Amino acid sequence: MQVILLVGLGGFVGAVMRYLVTGWVQDLFRSLSFPYGIFAVNIIGCLLIGVVAGLSESRNFLTPEVRGLVVVGLLGGFTTFSAFGYESFELLRSGQPITAFANIFLSVAVGLVAVWVGYSAAQLAHP
Repeated sequence: MQVILLVGLGGFVGAVMRYLVTGWVQDLFRSLSFPYGIFAVNIIGCLLIGVVAGLSESRNFLTPEVRGLVVVGLLGGFTTFSAFGYESFELLRSGQPITAFANIFLSVAVGLVAVWVGYSAAQLAHP
């Protein structure tokens, strides 16, 4: 139960950070043609999950509670893209490039199709 509460707390903080950073970066660039805010959040999240994973592996410091709070909660609330990047990196690192690229391609392509299907269904349901 403690890990679940820590994930929830981290998720809350991460989501608030995502909202603030996305808005700040988007305002900074004042562009409507490119989503700089979410791009920045995704890259920052990938950098942070790489740092945490690297430190954890070299120093073995992540307890299940800390992992739940920081990796799953905080970084997961900040951006799930970081988890996607990390999982793809781990597949490449473990010698599974075909699986890694399948994950990358399918996640992006099927994700876009899913957004289109959901959007289209919502539009049909509410003429």
